[in-house]
Amino acid sequence: QVQLVESGGGLVQAGDSLRLSCAASGRTFSSHTLGWFRQAPGKEREFVAGINWSDSGTMYADSVKGRFTVSRDAAKNTVYLEINNLKPEDTAVYYCALRSYSSSQWNSWGQGTQVTVSS
Repeated sequence: QVQLVESGGGLVQAGDSLRLSCAASGRTFSSHTLGWFRQAPGKEREFVAGINWSDSGTMYADSVKGRFTVSRDAAKNTVYLEINNLKPEDTAVYYCALRSYSSSQWNSWGQGTQVTVSS
């Protein structure tokens, strides 16, 4: 059974940087994409970034390009999301999720990690 465990969230100030981690276990991920999503209070969950496990190809929402960087450590089965120049509007619960290359559905989700940015 796939498990995704996020960590690294917290209370930070505007302008700070933060690195979130998503530790993945329970299967091999060679044909999967690990994605990061966020959900702010009162808003829908939105995709922010993703990385293909096999070739480390990355993808980003337009709203976060230039400030967010997604990467992976294959040896640790861990995906990271680095957020620079944090803004109050980045306040949200951040989730990682998994989908296979052959599917458009994100089938496995972590429990989320809270990021709160104070101005």
